[in-house]
Amino acid sequence: MRTIAEINEKIQQRKAVVWTVEELKAQVMERGVAAVAKAVDVITTGTFEPMEASGAVINLGHTDPPIKIRRCWLDGVPAYAGFGAVDLFLGAAHPVEVSEGEEQRERGGGHVIEDLIAGKPVHLRALGQVTDCYPRASFETTITRDTINQFYLFNPRNLYQNFIVGVNGGDRPLYTYLGPLQPRLGNAVYSNPGAIAPLFNDPHLQLVGIGTRIFLGGGIGYVTWEGTQHFPLQKRLPNQTPIGPAATLALIGDAKQMAARWVRGCYFKSYGPSLMLGVGVPLPVLTEAVVAHCAVQDQDLVAPVVDFSIPRRVRPTFGLVSYAQLKSGRISVDGKSVRVAPLASQYLARQVAITLKEWIEAGTFTLTEAVAAIPGDRAFLPQDAWGAQIELD
Repeated sequence: MRTIAEINEKIQQRKAVVWTVEELKAQVMERGVAAVAKAVDVITTGTFEPMEASGAVINLGHTDPPIKIRRCWLDGVPAYAGFGAVDLFLGAAHPVEVSEGEEQRERGGGHVIEDLIAGKPVHLRALGQVTDCYPRASFETTITRDTINQFYLFNPRNLYQNFIVGVNGGDRPLYTYLGPLQPRLGNAVYSNPGAIAPLFNDPHLQLVGIGTRIFLGGGIGYVTWEGTQHFPLQKRLPNQTPIGPAATLALIGDAKQMAARWVRGCYFKSYGPSLMLGVGVPLPVLTEAVVAHCAVQDQDLVAPVVDFSIPRRVRPTFGLVSYAQLKSGRISVDGKSVRVAPLASQYLARQVAITLKEWIEAGTFTLTEAVAAIPGDRAFLPQDAWGAQIELD
């Protein structure tokens, strides 16, 4: 029906028809797939959820005399300094380092990234490896977004295509990456916004690839690779959506363009820090099939209910529940009515899609052709400590 070049020409002329994915779903229910496919050029999707496999690359610029940093802390959060003299990688999930006997602060790399994006000052302390060309042994200063060179997010795993629902069938509270889970099935937590999430609407990643331009943290970002733990071979429903964690993407974007509204540090009690991140993906309407996939509703999507009380890699499940059931606020688990809450913000996910729509309609955001496809054949390989020991012996 269309090409990306044709759609971009309409965007630049401000003639493109752009709908959020929620608007698209409503139109399909009224008019059908074929009529809608003729009417719309771009569909915008969005999410705002915890993405702890994120981090920031920072270049400080050289000091005088120069230093070769090998240990570094940003507001007390350790940053990796094992590549280049003044290059750092700050992981969103790394907690503040505290001395023995000190109480752990509810703060980590995600909070420091948010502060830098917001223009706030951040204390830096660095220790160097003294060499003939890098004679300085230590350095301490305050940095901001404007006093450093490169500052960009490079996130090895974002945009889970689907995820799990966490419950706790045990007899004590559990503190997890989904937040607190109350004993004896006291609550349930899920982390995906469902039918408006980007990758549910492109189940086989036919529209998203390496080089795809996206909304990332309030600025422009790009897909760089498959994400870690990318598992496109997950079992799927007849509508081709996965029944559990499946595809993921690695993303990159200039943090100096971003806004703290869309990049927020967070902390999970007795688990650790993370990063709430807004991501939006535009889907070009190249064929009718694109609209058919995007018409999927919450009642057509499912996630597995997983019992965290079993401390194993593979935990028992209580079956599948639909996102419509999850969003109702209660699900049935083992015959018990269980209250359920989301980690993803439906409101902010919707605002991401709306903002991306506005950018495209204004002609300031055009679409890109992927330079390579995201692999669709990756298996998921676990580690087995016993097997590794046997091999070593």
